[in-house]
Amino acid sequence: MTFLRSMLKDGIDGSWSSKRIITLLAFIIVGVSYLADQFTIYKATQPLFDSVIYLVMVGLGVTASEKFAKKDKPNE
Repeated sequence: MTFLRSMLKDGIDGSWSSKRIITLLAFIIVGVSYLADQFTIYKATQPLFDSVIYLVMVGLGVTASEKFAKKDKPNE
């Protein structure tokens, strides 16, 4: 549980990152809709499924780019 909490927090100041939380929720929605599409009678519409996948890809891209962003150093 602590791993999940640390994964959802921002690497700079330790606050909760909304980008990471939204990306995780979208990933869960994609996983659930894929499983429902494969193993039940419920079918996900393709445009909705694609838009949530794009949301996950953009969220992961933005979160990964934070590692390479220039961090401001405090004035000394």
